[in-house]
Amino acid sequence: MSEIQYHRLRVFVGGLAELLDKPNSEAEILSGGSQLLAELIRHDDWLADEFARPSPQRYQQYLLHADARQRFSVVSFVWGPGQSTPVHDHRVWGLIGMLRGAEVSQNFRRDERGRLHEEGQPVRLNPGDVEAVSPDIGDIHRVSNAFDDRTSISIHVYGGNIGAVKRAVYAEDGSEKPFISGYNNAFLPNIWDLSHG
Repeated sequence: MSEIQYHRLRVFVGGLAELLDKPNSEAEILSGGSQLLAELIRHDDWLADEFARPSPQRYQQYLLHADARQRFSVVSFVWGPGQSTPVHDHRVWGLIGMLRGAEVSQNFRRDERGRLHEEGQPVRLNPGDVEAVSPDIGDIHRVSNAFDDRTSISIHVYGGNIGAVKRAVYAEDGSEKPFISGYNNAFLPNIWDLSHG
């Protein structure tokens, strides 16, 4: 990673940490965080190749940064052609910013019997777009690569260490299967090394 690549992610992480240091509401965090994420994904020159590799088996979730107090995490989601998630939740606030390619998100809601139903039209994110999720504004969705012939990459920011959060995937009847996602990488980018000029 070049110094410019380190710099962009470092500025984003610092800005989000400052935002979370203040007594902001979730709405203020999502608004301010969206602006910071939009600036980060405005450039597609900072994500190192090792955090942008697809897998033919399933989408990849690469941890880019975890706040020392686990207030937030930054993750690159790498979608191989045609890959998608099951219907799932997050249980913390989150921001999704499209860096490369495109993805489609379908929200779900529960009816009075607890069954899940699609809510609204699918939302397509293109490069530069940012979307928010949280238990307060809508937290259950399914996400898919919009393309069957190429890789797409989105940058996700969560209000916790998402790879360690106990969450759920959902069957159509609304029943939950608990899971903890983890990450696909064993090493983090060293965004703090300033020795490379």
